Amino acid sequence: MKTDKKPARASIPRLALKRIVFIDREIASGRYPSAGEMAEKYGASIATIYRDIELMKDINAPIDYDAFHRGWYYTKPNYRIPFSFSGAENLLALNMAKNIFAIYKDTPIYDAANNLLDTITAPLAADGNSDWYENRIVVPQTPTAPVQTDVWNLITKALRENRILTFEYLGANDDDFKPRRVRPYQLLFDTGVWYLYGYAEERKGLRVFSLCRMKNLNLTREPFTLPNDFDYRTNTKGSYFGVFSGQKKYRFKIAFYDHSVVWVKDRQWADDQKITETDDGIIISFTSTLFEKVAEWVMSRGCNARPLEPELLVNYWFNQINQMKKMAREK
Repeated sequence: MKTDKKPARASIPRLALKRIVFIDREIASGRYPSAGEMAEKYGASIATIYRDIELMKDINAPIDYDAFHRGWYYTKPNYRIPFSFSGAENLLALNMAKNIFAIYKDTPIYDAANNLLDTITAPLAADGNSDWYENRIVVPQTPTAPVQTDVWNLITKALRENRILTFEYLGANDDDFKPRRVRPYQLLFDTGVWYLYGYAEERKGLRVFSLCRMKNLNLTREPFTLPNDFDYRTNTKGSYFGVFSGQKKYRFKIAFYDHSVVWVKDRQWADDQKITETDDGIIISFTSTLFEKVAEWVMSRGCNARPLEPELLVNYWFNQINQMKKMAREK
């Protein structure tokens, strides 16, 4: 049995979105607008409006022409193009979120996510209300490490299918790339860099690998069973210092002074953090497995931070100070 009904179109071309939102609003008004009226009002050609109406029909919008009124209407009076149903405030929030997506700009997910948001928030663009904040609500650009699309796709496939990955990797302390065999658990994002978190079979332990320092990836046919405690978030002991594959739990106690006091107090660094006021600043104590990240955190505050516990961190801090003194004398 033949049918004249066309299969529904998967999406609307991005360049047509603003016009189609405009046409949707005009037709939904019940005024039976003609193609000529809509073309003049929008500033497009009549042929373009007719083409957009056909696109709307392709996504099964119930559009028909009324010869008596000489205009277009919806055969289902309450119909609206699906992306028009969201409230204005929700659409505005989503449109603003596009600025936040800038941190993903060098990853394969950026274009897809940005295009999807453009589609959803098209009604704002059609109303001319989408640009006031673009230079007023800003996420400053941070240094990023680009990710190759084939690397991303292979890793996400390994995650989805729980299959072992092999690759060559240049570690931070390595002179050359070395082979790795890893059970991939999660992709993690930290300050502009994507990492693979998983079980490294050579090291017999959990490790993190920067995607930009991988090469010659291979997705094996070998499956693995994802353990119950695979989640990176449960292995940091409730602290928030970024990505690091620490295993040992430490109890930290660090004194902060001067302008670093407000900087520390403004944020939640760990679930169990405790802040104590002192005569010249504060002391923060908390639990974490992220030793090296906490050490970087302390060093970043210069003379306005002093570690008190554990002894390992205190010794690290003193060694760094002594090395910097030596470098200063050699200058």
